Amino acid sequence: MNKLTLISSPTCPYVQRAAIALREKQVAFEVMYVDLADKPEWFLAISPLGKVPVLRIERDGEPPAVIFESAVILEYLEEAVPGVKLHPADPLKRAQHRGWIEFGSSVLGDLHRYSTATDAAALAASRLALRGKFKRLESALVGRPYFAGQHFSLVDTAFAPVFRQIDALETVTTTELLDGFPGLEAWRKALAARDSVRAAVPEDYVERYLGRLRQLDAVLLKAA
Repeated sequence: MNKLTLISSPTCPYVQRAAIALREKQVAFEVMYVDLADKPEWFLAISPLGKVPVLRIERDGEPPAVIFESAVILEYLEEAVPGVKLHPADPLKRAQHRGWIEFGSSVLGDLHRYSTATDAAALAASRLALRGKFKRLESALVGRPYFAGQHFSLVDTAFAPVFRQIDALETVTTTELLDGFPGLEAWRKALAARDSVRAAVPEDYVERYLGRLRQLDAVLLKAA
């Protein structure tokens, strides 16, 4: 690989997955932000779903290629980049990890509904859904500090953005989403302290994220 460009949005949690994996694998890359509220034509031409992340790959003597969807980007990096491996070597465990990455996407969906809810009923329903998933996730942890113990994996890249959003929300309000889940709390802290996770967002991430929620009239922030 010669030149990699991660096409991004500053607050997108799925972009963070790719950014974390790239840093864990010590791959040089550039970040290009697009305004998802006003998507440029060049972006729509290379992103079939009109979403980020998109990874643009430029190799000597070949036209640029693109990969879209965060899970696909993670798998490509795992296969294409030598050195540090973020998936288990055992095929069964690797498949299980892929399942938990998909579970993480479902958690992000519930968290989006929770953080953008505009009435108390929607907020309560999404909170209940999240707590149910977190209970299931707590029982799946097999060690510390990371999902599978000492080895940082792609499952960790998938859940780091979940905990980052909760961290951002808790700068202005109390969520209690992780109350009673000591394993998740420890995992959350371990991920927040990791350099690749810290560097995956711009310095003003919290301000941008909360600002977007306020624009959406999120009820969660009205009492903050």
